[in-house]
Amino acid sequence: MHRESIFLIGPMGAGKSTVGKFLAEKLHFEFVDSDHVIEERTGTTIPTIFDIEGESGFRDREEAVVDELTLLHDTVLATGGGVVERESNRQHLRSRGFVVYLKSPVENLIARTKHDRNRPLLQNDNPEQVLRDLMARREPHYLEMADLVVETQQASVFKVVKTIIEALKKENLA
Repeated sequence: MHRESIFLIGPMGAGKSTVGKFLAEKLHFEFVDSDHVIEERTGTTIPTIFDIEGESGFRDREEAVVDELTLLHDTVLATGGGVVERESNRQHLRSRGFVVYLKSPVENLIARTKHDRNRPLLQNDNPEQVLRDLMARREPHYLEMADLVVETQQASVFKVVKTIIEALKKENLA
């Protein structure tokens, strides 16, 4: 018998990879980051994929990887912030595991991503406005898909993981 996999969604800078690693360790699950899988398979970085193939090319790659990774069992999957842009990704995530939306105010996201050069959508003159626009477009999807919403702005990684595990226990998933 397998336990349901956990899928972490939310904007860039919300802590999906950090939380995902600790959560996987506590649950004795495998941790997988969809962006890292894409980079491993292409042999290059996400910004380079964006430069060569554009966002659309990256989203095609992401869609294929998410379809594959959501079939794994006993896995904590950290997804890219834009994974919710495509309906097929939303369907796979919703139907194949327990979806946790790591929610954080835009001000926190700006602070966390300010110096990160590995976020191609923020490499412009007004990254704050880009983040606000992305959140306006994506948050309805995050909320609609989530089995659990966890606020991350003032919580330690350990508290966030504890909150998720408690929710999983209530659902008889942990």
